[in-house]
Amino acid sequence: MNALLPSLWEPLAFGFLAMLFRVSALVAMLPALGEVSIPARIKLGLAICMTMVIYPIIPLPDVQVIEGAERYGLLLSEIGVGLWFGLLLRVFVFCLQTAGSIAAQSTSLSQILGTAGVEPLPAMGHVITMAGLTLALTLGLHVSAVQYLIGSYALFPMGDFPDLGVLAETGVAQIAWGFKLAFTLAAPFIILSLLYNLTLGVINRAMPQLMVAFVGAPVITAGALFLLAIALPSMLGTWVDALFDFLATGELH
Repeated sequence: MNALLPSLWEPLAFGFLAMLFRVSALVAMLPALGEVSIPARIKLGLAICMTMVIYPIIPLPDVQVIEGAERYGLLLSEIGVGLWFGLLLRVFVFCLQTAGSIAAQSTSLSQILGTAGVEPLPAMGHVITMAGLTLALTLGLHVSAVQYLIGSYALFPMGDFPDLGVLAETGVAQIAWGFKLAFTLAAPFIILSLLYNLTLGVINRAMPQLMVAFVGAPVITAGALFLLAIALPSMLGTWVDALFDFLATGELH
């Protein structure tokens, strides 16, 4: 009986370790839960809990046919796949950060309000990013992330080495789509900036002696803050819908 224990526990333990490697890599890149401000112990505990959830669902590899060196290669492959799937989700955080930076630069609030948070973001970008991540957690991001993990094994089963060309092509498409979404979210502030500068130009031509900068600076600051209060719910709704659609289907819309 004791001689049978290693043969029974070895594939189970190795399968759990391989899953933990992929899940930990993904959690390190996960929006909200993978931020720099989250302690490493919390991330590790979350990765172990998520691994225990998906462990009974995912088929385990046949350890008997995998040699020692190949096992290390499989573990490294699992880390790479987890980081890749996590990077696809991390693009959504970049969308919020880029949209906030564009909005702040367009309305001259990046210099007035300074920076906030761990990452060097304008205050407006920090507000937009934190609001989006909080909304995602409230709507059950951790549950959707588990479903996303299960889908990753359907696309890249454990032990299968993915094609690097396909990964690169998909990653480039995801980043390009992320910039498109960021500009879409920041569009109201870009339009406000365009109207503001056109108006200042007309006033300056009509009354050259007027110091339009002293008049325009309070107007653009107040207008940007007012527009942020009005447009933020719509911006976050568009972003969170895109995030959860991607988590559910793995496709960009």
